Amino acid sequence: MVGGENMSVAGKRITIGDRIFDTIIIIILCIAGMVILYPLLLVVSGSFSSPFALMSGQVVLFPVEPTLKLYKIVFSHPEIMRAYANTILYTGLGTLISVSLTSFAAYPLSRRDFYGRGFFTTVLMITMFFNGGMIPSFLLVKNLGLLNTIWAIVLPGAVSVYNTIVMRTFYQSNVPLELQEAAELDGANDIQFFFKIVIPISKAILAVMVLFYGVSHWNSWYHAFIYMSSRSKYPLQLILREIIIQGSTNIGGATTGDTEMIGEGIKYATMVVATVPIMCLYPFLQKYFVQGVMIGSLKG
Repeated sequence: MVGGENMSVAGKRITIGDRIFDTIIIIILCIAGMVILYPLLLVVSGSFSSPFALMSGQVVLFPVEPTLKLYKIVFSHPEIMRAYANTILYTGLGTLISVSLTSFAAYPLSRRDFYGRGFFTTVLMITMFFNGGMIPSFLLVKNLGLLNTIWAIVLPGAVSVYNTIVMRTFYQSNVPLELQEAAELDGANDIQFFFKIVIPISKAILAVMVLFYGVSHWNSWYHAFIYMSSRSKYPLQLILREIIIQGSTNIGGATTGDTEMIGEGIKYATMVVATVPIMCLYPFLQKYFVQGVMIGSLKG
């Protein structure tokens, strides 16, 4: 205690003002956390509650009259498991392609000795503001023979310019030119340097890209809605969309009086079904995610 007002921590004095500021920040973070977590908890609780309790507003924080009825209705759809398998395939393959192409594009743009770096960066930036639109994109996919194939899902939009810029910034900050010159002196060419040195030290940004692209592919439904004509190739999101629409009719053998309540409850259950699998991936990537995002946002 210094002068009755200051405390010393690790050689630094903490004033009353510092403590007040820290307290305010903690309160703000707690409020923000509750604002974010409460809707998630409400959705999960609603999906496990009886439709009547949900519609009557009895579900506030925890499930009321717990039941698995809503999930039974969702998973009773004959195509749900196949759609799950399709989405896992699309997400896995799409993420692999997207992360690979983004890495291949970002690394050359990060090298000062790459001739034309500014020009190619400008060309990429232009595509963030202008695109051909739905009809030209559809005609392009059709003329390439990609309609009703997995490639119509994973190839259009495989590379995000924003993600490319983030990866470029990471490479600029963490892969100095001197390291490349040292590798060249040891006899490594550009390909060997990229795969043996750059990739191993880029785990943080690669994890960020896996999460970004993985979430994008998992939640994607637009490309499938436009380019897919075979129901056997529908992803999860399209099937869940149908379940929600059917929930307003008579799915799962609901009576006319139960239809509205069942339909509202199904919305909660489908949100959980669609969200939980991809959320389970985040804890394994959290450490790299925070590190990679901070580097990409503070430098460059």
